[in-house]
Amino acid sequence: MTPITRRAALQLGLLSLAMPSAMAAKRSAMVDWPTRLVDAARRQIGVTTIYDPTYTRIAYPGGDVAQDRGVCTDVVVRAYRKAFRLDLQKLVHEDMTADFAAYPKAWGLKATDTNIDHRRVPNLAMFFARRGASLPVSQDAADYQPGDLVTQMLPGNLTHIAIVSSNRSADAPERPLVIHNIGGGAREEDTLYVFRHTGHFRFAPT
Repeated sequence: MTPITRRAALQLGLLSLAMPSAMAAKRSAMVDWPTRLVDAARRQIGVTTIYDPTYTRIAYPGGDVAQDRGVCTDVVVRAYRKAFRLDLQKLVHEDMTADFAAYPKAWGLKATDTNIDHRRVPNLAMFFARRGASLPVSQDAADYQPGDLVTQMLPGNLTHIAIVSSNRSADAPERPLVIHNIGGGAREEDTLYVFRHTGHFRFAPT
C-alpha cells in the first residue's frame, strides 16, 4: 500500500469513528434538552425582577422588552431563545400568518402583531398544540417532567404559563416547582397545583 493510500485509509478510519460519535453527541443533546431549558429559565431569576404587561413595540425577529421586566410568556420565550436559539416570536408569527383563523380572537385583532402575539398565553398554547406538543392535564405529579409547560387560569380569568422545574417541594407529597413570572419577576415557586390547569405541553426543540 502506498503512503497516499495509507493516509486515505486512515482518514476513512477516523471518519468512521467520528461519525457515530457525532451522532451520539447529537442524540445526547436532544435527550438533555429539558435540562437546558430549565437552566435557561432559572438564569432569569434575579435578572427579571418586574412584572410589566405594558404593550411595547419590539423588533422582529428576536425582539424583546427590557430584561428586567416582562410577563409569564417572556420567561418561556427567553428560555427557548437562550437554550436553543429558537425564536417563538418568529415561529408563532409564521404559524399565525399561515392560519390566522386557528388562533384565539379574544383581542379583536384582524391581523397578526409581532409585538404581542407570542406574549399571549392562549396564542402560545395554540402554537404548541398545533405542533403536536399537547399532553393530558393531570393531578399526578409524576406526569410533569422538567421542561414541561403548564398553562393555568388565575383568579379573575387571567391566563398564565410556567415551566416545570427540576426541583421539587421540600414537603410530602413532593411536587414539581415551576419557574415563572406571576407578579414579582422570574421566580421558582411551588405553585403547580395552586391554580387550575388549562394545558400541559412538552415542546422539544427540533
